[in-house]
Amino acid sequence: MPPRTHTARTTALLLSAVIVAGGLTGCSLLSPTTCEGTDALMKELESLPLLSSPPPGATPPTKSDATFSECADDSGDAYLSASRSYVYAGTRQEVLDHFRRAAEADGWRYEPNPMPDMRQYNSCFTRGADGEAKELRVFFVKPDQITESYGPDAGREFATGAGFEVTVGADVNGAAGSCWG
Repeated sequence: MPPRTHTARTTALLLSAVIVAGGLTGCSLLSPTTCEGTDALMKELESLPLLSSPPPGATPPTKSDATFSECADDSGDAYLSASRSYVYAGTRQEVLDHFRRAAEADGWRYEPNPMPDMRQYNSCFTRGADGEAKELRVFFVKPDQITESYGPDAGREFATGAGFEVTVGADVNGAAGSCWG
């Protein structure tokens, strides 16, 4: 009987290590999800009105790709996102105020960044209960990041004011979460 206890203990320790390692690496062995069959949800995200409702005067960049959509399932939990980039000659605060008004009018709930000094750089909103939850993020793109990805002409275009990106995203299962957690 002692060898059986030893085997059971070894198995329990091994299983615990696998679960902990999965949690540390972001992988989920218990309920992995994939991008398979997510076309309808991606189309829903891409068609959300807030993606194409920037402040008056904001325009898509001419020197880089203004739209981006993806489903990432490399962590074991698939996440879909659709983004739009804009160049805007106004201020960051004008962009944040515009999207806060528009998002709240559309039923999104503002979640302030827990670090107050970072609120001038991004905003996040959530909508929907567990099973249909979504996130909306507005953040500002630094010209050097654009230059690195798209070249110097694109970087100069974003340096003219408040270049920003609007992204909507959702877990494939619609699991509710926090913007900052």
